[in-house]
Amino acid sequence: MSYLAINGYELPPPKRGVKPTIATIVDSARNANGTVVGQRVGRDQYKIDTLEFPWLSAAEWSRILSILNQFFVYVTFPDPVTNRKVTIRMYCGDRSAEPYWVDENGNPTFYRNCKFNLIDTGE
Repeated sequence: MSYLAINGYELPPPKRGVKPTIATIVDSARNANGTVVGQRVGRDQYKIDTLEFPWLSAAEWSRILSILNQFFVYVTFPDPVTNRKVTIRMYCGDRSAEPYWVDENGNPTFYRNCKFNLIDTGE
């Protein structure tokens, strides 16, 4: 099983440096004494940042981008809190890659430094 799957599609192993971030959303303010008062809102939310693939074929990169084109996707990854796989509804941020090799028609055949991040929708 791969580290990450999007809508059931298992991605190739990413480059080292993936940063799963856990955010606790808080509704807070200060009272008349200047003390912070607040409460947790919903569950912790995740962001999978600096997700990078050093080398992908044009077909692999196209497949990943076509899945991410759906905007909302279901991402399965290891939850750092429980150390078990979890599936969460997420959306994709910016996507980038560098064409590395091109064919005789100028179409990329391989890409390098393919990057994107995934952000929890909170659902």
